[in-house]
Amino acid sequence: MARILLAEDDGSLRGFLTRALERAGHAVVDCENGDDAVDALDHGPFDLLLTDIVMPGADGIEVARIAAARHPGIRIMFITGFAAVALTAAQATPQAKVLSKPVHLRDLVNEVERMIAA
Repeated sequence: MARILLAEDDGSLRGFLTRALERAGHAVVDCENGDDAVDALDHGPFDLLLTDIVMPGADGIEVARIAAARHPGIRIMFITGFAAVALTAAQATPQAKVLSKPVHLRDLVNEVERMIAA
């Protein structure tokens, strides 16, 4: 079981992701924006940050930078619906995984499992 920090501004998607990850046996702390995710980092440690890139407050790339500084070794996965933003995220944090929306919940859970096992 991993402890996952999820940052996603779309409430319905955040709920689906949280439930899917919890069903897979993970503990999830979910946040509706980047600023809340940055605050939640104080309640770590977390094994994985799963974050949207484009959202209110701190964007996902900034959240990832702060998470990596506060929790060395945290794994980072971005989800985004914007191809150009995905490229920027991949360049900014090359160790991170970038998934494009829409993403099938099973595929997302499988990628999470792979990242945690690595």
